Amino acid sequence: MEKRGKEKRLVMEMRGREIGEKKEKEGEEEKEEEEGDDGRKDIFCDIFSFSLCLVSKRHKVEAFEEIRGSTVCPHPASLGGLCVLCGKQEVDGSAVPFGYVLKALKIGSQELARLRRANLKSLLQKKKLYLVLDLDHTLLNSTRFRDISPDEGFLMNQTDSLEDIPKGSLFKLDSMCMLTKLRPFVRTFLKEASDMFEMYIYTMGEQSYALEMARLLDPEEVYFNSKVISQSDCTQRHQKVWSKHKENLILMERYHFFASSGRHFGLNYKSLSELSRDEVESEGAVSAILKVLKRVHQSFFNSDNKDNLLGRDVRLSLDMFRSPSELAQGIRTFGSEVLGERLMAEQLGAKCTTECNQSVTHVVSLEAGTDKAHWAWKRGKFLVHPRWIEAENYFWKRQPEEAFELEPPKKP
Repeated sequence: MEKRGKEKRLVMEMRGREIGEKKEKEGEEEKEEEEGDDGRKDIFCDIFSFSLCLVSKRHKVEAFEEIRGSTVCPHPASLGGLCVLCGKQEVDGSAVPFGYVLKALKIGSQELARLRRANLKSLLQKKKLYLVLDLDHTLLNSTRFRDISPDEGFLMNQTDSLEDIPKGSLFKLDSMCMLTKLRPFVRTFLKEASDMFEMYIYTMGEQSYALEMARLLDPEEVYFNSKVISQSDCTQRHQKVWSKHKENLILMERYHFFASSGRHFGLNYKSLSELSRDEVESEGAVSAILKVLKRVHQSFFNSDNKDNLLGRDVRLSLDMFRSPSELAQGIRTFGSEVLGERLMAEQLGAKCTTECNQSVTHVVSLEAGTDKAHWAWKRGKFLVHPRWIEAENYFWKRQPEEAFELEPPKKP
């Protein structure tokens, strides 16, 4: 009986194994039929799952079927140089690399245009716009251990725990031999901006650095996720990236918390850390820009014609708030040794002159001992540092001259 029982169990196990293998084989065949084209359907559909596209799975499959039914493959995207649809060598020389989404991924120009339209339509339905944020000197400031000045040495013992990132702002990254300081108000900024924008991080730093900074800013991966663009994904530096889109660019006052940051830009004054202070959250550049972004967002979506969102241009809203009537209208400046400040003042609506006359309202100077400074003081004109013009530009509103006035010049 015992032997017969063992034989019975053995037969049942073998039958069960046969049935399991048969079902597994049928499942594989069924899966192959669903995929078709050596499984490339799944690969192709996956490219629609990236952060730049928010269409539904049903739309992804429909798009695939539409392309597959065509007699000529449009090569919508490639991985490692091979088309994800037909498997042939990539031939679209205008394909755009998206290495920050998936290594070796390129998307064809036509497919990219289609994705952009689909994503933009979905985004506008959620009443959101795109916002690309620079990392360094905008959201945070970093320095290497070897560049820490003697007056900043105390910071090494005042860093916050990496085990509780959301509550900290100054972090010691031993793996990178670096200190990173988050800009005041940045967490509030990201939280409120995420309701209005789909946000991306942009930096000319290495990818490892970019991802680590994203972790400090967004430890729960709520705001950025994979939307981090680093040096390997870029071809141009700094504002040159926006050379064709300057009207979309909002400049911010650079955040120089560490001394090495200021030295990099040729600044000779002490950094915030050396002075043992920081920007005031409610009065800093990040808070000011958030107010501007809220106004731009409200202006864009609160138009009378709510049916033509795709036809609107956000640059018109930006231009409205850059209007000279709100910034430097009625100001006539003399001086400023820095060409950049003079051009900035003119863009804000000020009139700049090289002649000293009664029409001048402000004299801009780096020092109080110059002839033009004496001229301004004798005639009761405002004598301000060029940073007054910069503040007008960065904070998008008139700034009190008293905060930027130079000390009365000494008599010669």
